[in-house]
Amino acid sequence: MGKTHERIDGRLRAFIEAQPIFFTATAPLDGDGTINLSPKGLTGSFAVIDEHTVAYLDFAGSNAETVAHLRENGRITLMWCAFQGPPNIVRVHGQGEPVFRDDPRWAELLGHFPGIEPEPHGLRAIIVVRAELVRDTCGYAVPFMTYDEDRDLHQKRFAREDDASLSAYFDKKDHIAASIDGLPGLPLPLPPLPRTAP
Repeated sequence: MGKTHERIDGRLRAFIEAQPIFFTATAPLDGDGTINLSPKGLTGSFAVIDEHTVAYLDFAGSNAETVAHLRENGRITLMWCAFQGPPNIVRVHGQGEPVFRDDPRWAELLGHFPGIEPEPHGLRAIIVVRAELVRDTCGYAVPFMTYDEDRDLHQKRFAREDDASLSAYFDKKDHIAASIDGLPGLPLPLPPLPRTAP
């Protein structure tokens, strides 16, 4: 029932762009290391860059496991499930890279997310994933669930921070600068968030 796709386009692209939530999975190389699985949401925070590349915005939070794992080995899997409509699960397996605020590619990449204001969410990185294997499967056991709206709590919480206070917040957290397993995580202090032209 599963199918492998050569590229992210057409029906496949339309499906993943329509989902209000997706999941990311990463792991360190150490076999005893901690596997990480994270839900990602917020309308407009995911983009298909081209037929083999996707990206999403990495916002402020209390850990940086995905960033740490990608810095170590780059392996990542993204997954979308159909909670409405015909059953479907899509997975993109590939190599990911966190692009930080001081990277020359920052402004161009951020242009793929016109519906998101970076400042209120404490945007700290853009995760770029190059797809190596794209598959969909049936999803027959995934339940129907309705999407009502995005929560506004993340923006309300981090809109209170500027670059300096956000770096101070991260300094107080155990698993931002280093992962649970001690891998290098988010480089601190954060470089200033580049200002977009009015």
